Amino acid sequence: MFNSIKFFVPVILTVAILSLGACNTATKNTSMTDSTREAKIPPASAFQTTIDGKKTDLYTLKNKNGVEVAITNYGGRIVSLLVPDKNGKLTDVVEGFDSVSGFETSKEPYYGALIGRFGNRIAKGKFTLEGKQYSLFLNNGQNTLHGGKPGYQSVVWDAKQVDSTTLELTYLSKDMEGGFPGNLNIKVIYKLTDDNGLTVSYEATTDKTTVINLTSHPFFNLNGAGSGTILNHKVQILADGYTPIDSTLIPTGKIEPVKGTPFDFTQLTPIGAKIQEANEQLKDGKGYDHNFVLNKHDATTPVAIAIGDKTGIEMEVYTDEPGLQFYSGNFMQSKNSMKYGNKDDFRTAFAMETQHFPDSPNQPNFPSTVLKPGEVYKTSSEYRFKVVK
Repeated sequence: MFNSIKFFVPVILTVAILSLGACNTATKNTSMTDSTREAKIPPASAFQTTIDGKKTDLYTLKNKNGVEVAITNYGGRIVSLLVPDKNGKLTDVVEGFDSVSGFETSKEPYYGALIGRFGNRIAKGKFTLEGKQYSLFLNNGQNTLHGGKPGYQSVVWDAKQVDSTTLELTYLSKDMEGGFPGNLNIKVIYKLTDDNGLTVSYEATTDKTTVINLTSHPFFNLNGAGSGTILNHKVQILADGYTPIDSTLIPTGKIEPVKGTPFDFTQLTPIGAKIQEANEQLKDGKGYDHNFVLNKHDATTPVAIAIGDKTGIEMEVYTDEPGLQFYSGNFMQSKNSMKYGNKDDFRTAFAMETQHFPDSPNQPNFPSTVLKPGEVYKTSSEYRFKVVK
């Protein structure tokens, strides 16, 4: 009989439609397309190929209200996410590509992907577990990011479309894949509900003691993919503390208050309001790329809110994970051609990744990410959308 390990992660992102004026600090991105162009799901044929001997495809979920989500089993990625804006027009709020080859060759490997075996960074690619040191693939300077190589964003998951609103993905992450111990059997279920929610439910078991920190990595622009800067989006993160980082983006082990710093998002604040301030943490992160220590994470109280200044689309985040990584698109460098013909220009998307804290295997004061044989790792997330008339 398995015991249940407490990594339960309900995440609800509620998108409400509000009428909001644009901030005066708007910046122009010359490669951006017109935000009024039609949002659409890419053709499935552009995702039908073979990678590493396994077939890839695109799966579309659609509910009775017309909300649509497209997911590819290459990396388990959310490719498109179409929700109504304040005028009822469907808006694609996720950045990505219109073909599997776009994702495969992207200079930014994590667009929309499932992340593992360990989301975020592990210092120097090393950790010790039950007296044994493990070494991981270094893919982020001297550190390991998002599971190293191969990360789950670059594998082909086995896919089964259960019905028009449900997709099941499975993957066996073999013992010592990427340097992590244990054969890890993973199941992820995406389900689109009639109340416009997209749930993402994870389950995993291992045959050896290991560490695990699964998450997903949609790059959001609530004004619509390809619509320009996210610096005028307003954000609220209900966290009185955050984990400061060193120059390599590894937590120092401390938890410091956000009050009086550019990291104070306890009230709705434009992303760009303080991002240019002279602050060592912003310098090290090249903007926001930090873990926030959530005040309350019971899956019933919002832990974060983001609002698109042009569309009025609001995203609320709910979780019972202890941390939220807020990333302001600092490493987007206009190197990729995206779905609607735009480039992925600097800070034209953001991410909010619910998680256990970065480098937890090397930080004994952080919540544990250890999974043992006989335990079941479970997380569940939901992105829920609605229109406020």
